[in-house]
Amino acid sequence: MVDGVVNPAGERSGAPGSGGRRGRASTSQFGALGLHLADPRVEASVLGLLDAVEVELRASVASADPFVEEAARHLLEAGGKRFRPLLVALGAQFGDPSGPQVVPAAVVMELTHLATLYHDDVMDEAAVRRGAPSANSRWTNSVAILVGDYLFARAADIAADLGPEAVRLQARTFARLVHGQIAETVGPRVGEDPVAHYLSVIAEKTGSLIATSVRFGGLFGGAPAEQVEALAGYGETIGVAFQLTDDLLDIASESVQSGKTPGTDLREGVPTLPVLYARAADDSDASSVRLREILATGPLTDDALHAEALGLLRESPALKRARETVRSYAEDARARLAPLPAGPSRRALESLCDYIADRTS
Repeated sequence: MVDGVVNPAGERSGAPGSGGRRGRASTSQFGALGLHLADPRVEASVLGLLDAVEVELRASVASADPFVEEAARHLLEAGGKRFRPLLVALGAQFGDPSGPQVVPAAVVMELTHLATLYHDDVMDEAAVRRGAPSANSRWTNSVAILVGDYLFARAADIAADLGPEAVRLQARTFARLVHGQIAETVGPRVGEDPVAHYLSVIAEKTGSLIATSVRFGGLFGGAPAEQVEALAGYGETIGVAFQLTDDLLDIASESVQSGKTPGTDLREGVPTLPVLYARAADDSDASSVRLREILATGPLTDDALHAEALGLLRESPALKRARETVRSYAEDARARLAPLPAGPSRRALESLCDYIADRTS
């Protein structure tokens, strides 16, 4: 869930200085996401849509109260990859991307996403988001929660102009987001498989909004119903895959490739996919046994234990299994594109699958 370098899924805080007022969309942000747009017409269409979305986003958070507007613009101005509007724009390519409802649909998705970030920072007690002080640390938890609520309300207001189907889809997506957050907070119940629980949480917290984003693009671009469903299935699966790649990078990267210090989740006791696989393994070799012993102690705040566990995880069967899981999600996402017509727009979506496969190798 890193925003600084690459992670369209969750967008946590990135490197200091990465914020600043966002200007026109550019092809450089596509490369950072692993997206390749080979067709100049598709590229021009997508860039034009993203520019229009940026204008409408700023208008949508306007308020008669200067403080409310300042707080609501806080994360908007800090940057972000705009991955969800990008997927709306790509989904719309399978219909008419110039349709009048495509840009508002993208704004609904990004406002919904931004609202979750305000709430997430309160839940996580985060101090930084997108290289800037989080809203809860700059003001208070109460203000951050209320601003998140305000952004949800603005998204719902815009969705109402798109019609009942948009309202229904946005509400159901919001319900899944909340359900996933509750499940994550409560944790797996007695007898529940921790890995299945974890993957379900990611599907609801991350995959659901990405699925609705690309669905909105197809729907409001006027794509055929079969293609809209294919886009939605692709979106949820690729969303889970992107989120899982961060689990791998937190363990495997030797640099700040993931946008945070390697082993951060391990130090904080956050159970990621490689850790869950390692805990559940029954390998009897000395390294696996030792790794399970260390992981059973909880958050690894001791530098020596942290370094030992990180080294063991990097060489473990658990990390290999996690890589295979991520690749299976990427290939599943690719397969879900089958009902879509071949062409540059479909190839662009496939390029995200290729990127995940390369990123996790």
